[in-house]
Parts: sequence; structure tokens; C-alpha cells
Amino acid sequence: MSLTAAGAATAAVSPALAACGAGSGSGDVRLKLVAADYGDTSTNSSLNYWGDLARAFETQHGNIKIDVNVFSWTDIDKKVAEMIDKDETPDLVQFGTYADFAAKGMLYRADQILSIRTQASFPSAITQAGEVKRVQYAMPFGASTRLLFYNKKLFGEAGIAKPPTDWDELQTAAEQLKAIGVKYPYALPFGREEAQAETLIWLLSGGGGYTDGYGSYMLDSPENVATLEWLRDELVGKGLTGPRKPGSLNRQDAFNAFTRGEVGMLNGHPTLMQQAVGHRLEYDVAPLPGRDGLSATTMGVADWMMAFKKNGHRKQIGQFLDFVYSEPNVVAFAAKYRLLPVTSEASATMRRNDEYKSMWRFLDGLETAQFYPFDKTSWAKVNESLRESVGTMVLKGGDPSTVLGEIQRTADATENEER
Repeated sequence: MSLTAAGAATAAVSPALAACGAGSGSGDVRLKLVAADYGDTSTNSSLNYWGDLARAFETQHGNIKIDVNVFSWTDIDKKVAEMIDKDETPDLVQFGTYADFAAKGMLYRADQILSIRTQASFPSAITQAGEVKRVQYAMPFGASTRLLFYNKKLFGEAGIAKPPTDWDELQTAAEQLKAIGVKYPYALPFGREEAQAETLIWLLSGGGGYTDGYGSYMLDSPENVATLEWLRDELVGKGLTGPRKPGSLNRQDAFNAFTRGEVGMLNGHPTLMQQAVGHRLEYDVAPLPGRDGLSATTMGVADWMMAFKKNGHRKQIGQFLDFVYSEPNVVAFAAKYRLLPVTSEASATMRRNDEYKSMWRFLDGLETAQFYPFDKTSWAKVNESLRESVGTMVLKGGDPSTVLGEIQRTADATENEER
């Protein structure tokens, strides 16, 4: 097993750790794994997680060796593309997108590599998000849902008795927070880092979304237009989102401001809990407010594991993935990075343990969560368009109807070309 860390997030890690399994016999198979880094220091780098996992697997399977490369999220897509271009295609890749690879016939189907038990352990909502034309190619690896985080101390000082349950209450609470001088009454991160996520949360709470029940884009639907117009006129336009324009506020910037006590409310995922506790912040979480009551659903995010056919290691890949998705290994990863477990067995384990009680409310939303349309190869282009434009749509003079209409037409044209 050889391990390599690369990218900004792992700069402090030694570029190459001691290999194990050297001098292996001619019958050995060496699997190449490329994974994204969920850590932000050498101490909590994903390299450590994968290193321990690979060593444990190799102990049980002496004829299979695991080469691990871990890259930062900003680098991994480029690194994988370079490997493929050099005819050095990995056996396994764990990061955020898979549809292009599946469309080109480069990936094994999940049922070709996983045991029936492993494949059946994924929640149905996540399984469907990993499908292309009703066939599962991508396996979930790390998931999250979103809830409303609020600063309990600031709420108390502003005289807000309970978290908002609809948009009117959210606006009123934001006005009360602004009145006592809170810097960001409601933090609205529409910056490039994750504008598409904050957008989807709001669209879902307004009765819309990116796609309809048949999988077709509905970007310029009346519900979506009305949602962004409400944000423009009733939240951003009334100065309730803080001093920075939403398009210049990235998610982590908003999270950092929350942990400093500068934010009254924002949408967040489980990792924010860990950051807030580290700053001894008095906070709580609540269901997402919707237009006329609590939102019927929340946004789900999953990262993906995919297996490439190129090197022909189907059997060995399957053995390793069954090990990766075993209950203790899934729990260990979820606990380490405050993400949601992606198998039913691991979820049940975490629900039985009060140590993970803070995760339960996020787990509750996973079965019904709405995910990005990962199955569409056009999603990359739509995603980029949203990240570029949504921040301006909610400013004074912004025109959500026109801009969403343009993105919709581009998406439809891309879909038609693929057909």
C-alpha cells in the first residue's frame, strides 16, 4: 500500500508515506484509489482514514494491495482528468460527480461489484441520486442534509421566543436581530463556493426545485421565480442579510461568521455543529422554514464512490467496497467528519448511541431529501450558471425570471443534444 497526499488541504502531510506490502507476489492485484479530502489539517486529513482502512483490508486480503491518493476538493476533478488522459485511470474514485463517466461507459454498475447486502443498505433516496437512466453507477460516500442554525444568545437578546416556521416569521426575526445590531441577521451565502446548495434549499422551501417529479428541469418555474423575488425584495432588499452582497459571501465565510457570534440565522449542515462547539457558541437547530409553514423537504448532498472498468479489477474492487461499506467503517467516517452515514446499518448504530444524538435530526431528513440532478451530464453546466448568476438575481434590479429562463433554455438544449 502506498499513500500520497496532495492539494492545499493536505499540504502539511508528507507527500509520500512508507509503502506496505512491498515485495508482493506476482498474483497480487494493486487497486488505485483516488479520494477527496474532508479534513483541513494534516491531523484530520482523509489520508489518515484511508490509510488505516487500507491497512486493515490488506491484513485480511493478502493478495490485494491499495494505493491511495488524496487530493483537496479544489484539485481532485482536475487530477482525475489528468490521470485518465495519461492512461492511468484509477480503479476507484471518490468525489462529487459521476454522470459523465457513466455516460461514456467507463464505470461498473453497482450490482456488478457490490454484494446484494451492501447495495441494499443504501437509503432509497440516495440510491436514486446515484442512478443514470434507472441504473446505479455511483455509490454514496458521505452525505448531509440541511437545517436552520440559530444563535440562541442573540435570539434571547432580540426577544425572539422560538425559531421561525415560515418566511414571514423568518423575516420578522431577522428584523429584530438587525434592530439590536446583529451583523448578519440572516446569512445568505450565494458565493461561488456553494451557491447552488443555498439556492436549492430556498427553492424547495418555496415549493419548487431544480427538477420536477419526472426528472425534467423546472428552473424557471413560477415557484422558483417567486422564491428568488421574495429574497430580493423581502430579505436582501431590506438589509437583513448583512453588509456583504450575497454573491460575495461563501458558505465557509458564513460559517466562520456564525462561530464568531455575528450571525443570527443561517442554513447549515452537521459539520457546522462541530465548528460551533469548538467556539463554545450557544446555538440550536430547527427545521427549515417554508413559504407557508415548515418546508416539506430539505436538501440532501452526497459525495460519490465510482468504480472504473479500465483495469479489469471487478472482483477485487467489490471485495474492497464491501469492506469500506461495512457498518463500523461507515460509522467511523461519519463520526470523524460529522457527516451522515450512508447505510441503514450504520444509521441504526448511530441512532442507538446518544453520543450521536445531535445527528439524529439530520438523519431524519435523509430518506426524503432532494438531491442535485447528479444523473444529468448537463448538471455541470447548469451548476456553473447558477453559481455565477444567483447572487445578482437577488440584488435590487435583479431579474430572476429572465436569468432562470436563460439557464432553463441552455439546460434543455444540452439535454436535447444528448438524446
